[in-house]
Amino acid sequence: MNNTQVIQPDLTLTEEGFRRGVQIAIEPQGRIVAVGGNLDAAARKLPGRALLPGMINAHSHAFQRALRGHGEVFGAGGGSFWTWREQMYDLVERMDEQTLYDVSARAYREMLSAGITTVGEFHYLHHDHSGRSFALDEVVLRAAADSGIRIVLLSVLYRAGGLGQPLSGPQKQFGSDSLDEYWKQLAHLKSIVDPTIQSLGVAAHSIRAVAIKELQALHEEATRRGLIFHMHLEEQPGEIEACLSRHGKRPMALICGELSLDAGFTAVHCTHTAKEEMETFLAAGANVCICPLTEANLGDGIPDIGGILENGGTICLGTDSNARISFTEEMRWLEYTQRLMRQRRGVCVDTRGSCAGKLWEMATINGARALGLRAGAIQPGHVADLVVVDIEAESLAGATEQTLLDAFIFGSGREAITDVCVGGKWLEVDS
Repeated sequence: MNNTQVIQPDLTLTEEGFRRGVQIAIEPQGRIVAVGGNLDAAARKLPGRALLPGMINAHSHAFQRALRGHGEVFGAGGGSFWTWREQMYDLVERMDEQTLYDVSARAYREMLSAGITTVGEFHYLHHDHSGRSFALDEVVLRAAADSGIRIVLLSVLYRAGGLGQPLSGPQKQFGSDSLDEYWKQLAHLKSIVDPTIQSLGVAAHSIRAVAIKELQALHEEATRRGLIFHMHLEEQPGEIEACLSRHGKRPMALICGELSLDAGFTAVHCTHTAKEEMETFLAAGANVCICPLTEANLGDGIPDIGGILENGGTICLGTDSNARISFTEEMRWLEYTQRLMRQRRGVCVDTRGSCAGKLWEMATINGARALGLRAGAIQPGHVADLVVVDIEAESLAGATEQTLLDAFIFGSGREAITDVCVGGKWLEVDS
């Protein structure tokens, strides 16, 4: 098949589950062009291996990987998101270009070794200590390119230090002077990204950091340009209280009333969103991104996942602060916290009653939707972002074709992953 590579693992994850005898043809440009049997007699065999679509991390702050192990000693009364934020600000003051590159590249390599082939990088650490505008944006793109991961750089508008408050201290390294400056920088980034594995999206940091009129203008222009839009929303009660005081509405109600929401909009966290307001948000077709390990680490609370799913909501996953990078753990925590809260098993299930199937959907195709990509499935026309799993790994011992996905999600992880492929290019993964 000319320069097309054709592979044949023992098992391939399809919409119907794992199947044998499936061959996958990948064009030189890095897309899947055919999936089926007997495509090429010379197909490269992958004995003892299962092939899965790469997982999609819809929300990451790569620089916060440097906080791992810090801020875990507490005084009387413990800590909170707000005390953790001070630790993060301290890190920002120590961060230079080389440190950011090293930390980001390390985070992206960890993601690849965990089977994450795409990252939505919610990037707001724009400026270095010299004040050189947006010097750090290109550092993150370079770290992603050198690691080989697919990246959607979600360039963040950050205009205020709180509702009605100016930027101060380390926050100044996050800021944009105006919407015009923001769009000028996005145009520059568009001119330098590698379109084969890099793309751009628009983000507002939060209702705290962008005034509602600017948020409206930003979202309208993003929609006009056909760009996805992400923002943090209702992670903390303090944010909700401040918004009520200033606007007379909770953040979600304000967003639903002031923006024309659709499937291109993703709200991150929604830990404390009211049921009725969530229903309005979901009715518009917008997405929710949950980051279970970070939300647990920061003591944010437990979002109502069952309620979101009961209303047909689309949930994707993120690693957020990257205190631990493991999507199998993110999936487990998502389901297990709901089991603890509701005192029943199987909160996140698909139409067949499969918990693994629903969680895998969140970790792949829902993430692709939130990032505006044709990814997350082994299908013609999708990017060839793939993960190879060792069927004979000790952590998967006893699994059958019917139980392999459940065993991988609930009892395994990176130790069973042998190879990853991004855009048809096979990458070495860290052990």
